[in-house]
Amino acid sequence: MHDVRPAAVAGMFYPEAPERLGRDVRAYLAQAPAAGAGAPKAVIVPHAGYVYSAPVAAAAYARLAPLRDIVSRVVLLGPAHRLAVRGLATTGARAFATPLGDVPIDRAAVARALEFPQVAVSDAAHAQEHALEVQLPFLQTVLRGFSLVPFAVGHATPSEVAEVVDALWGGPETLVVISSDLSHYHPYGTARRIDRETADAILSMSPSLDHEQACGATPINGLLVCAARRGLSPALLDLRNSGDTAGDRSRVVGYASFAFCGHAA
Repeated sequence: MHDVRPAAVAGMFYPEAPERLGRDVRAYLAQAPAAGAGAPKAVIVPHAGYVYSAPVAAAAYARLAPLRDIVSRVVLLGPAHRLAVRGLATTGARAFATPLGDVPIDRAAVARALEFPQVAVSDAAHAQEHALEVQLPFLQTVLRGFSLVPFAVGHATPSEVAEVVDALWGGPETLVVISSDLSHYHPYGTARRIDRETADAILSMSPSLDHEQACGATPINGLLVCAARRGLSPALLDLRNSGDTAGDRSRVVGYASFAFCGHAA
């Protein structure tokens, strides 16, 4: 176990030089659409290389500006791409590193999560995982300071995910972030149709997504269970794909960002 989990995809998914990374993230945020009313309790954001997905992610992260001095803990869930995982894998590390600095792990919250049988420590699941890491520079930029509760989610039911998220729900100090892309490697027109249907399912709070619709379907479904129970309402902030941002249109990956707001208990 590493005391600090080092950045695994700096220089690949996003810039490795701190100055350039900070400048790029601030530029994406500045270009995001103007925020609407209400600060989110939860967001869904994509996790591809920044050139592809960061403009879409920024639409959600820009909404966090009012929470800069309020949020002090982020519960971050994304799919396990690199290692097969049963349930939810958290970390034994003290911090996750990015070029912008170290993000401390909330060890007390991790201990609380480990009380559930579907949660286990697997630093191997996190070692090369990009889905969580790419969110950290955005969070480090929009929040003044926060601790992290990370989960790489594998085979689990929506209720198993929701049980853990509910336990860590907290109050205004806690933000829930779900990292997920949408459809993968369809032609542009096909992807637009599939991703619109997926977005509509999320907006209708239907926790029935599959992994053809979203690689993070499992954590999304878990969030939808929690959000429905707590009276949150989702808003679609951006829906595009790599053919719109930086790639060709023959085989694209879909991206969306959502904000969940409401007077949740």
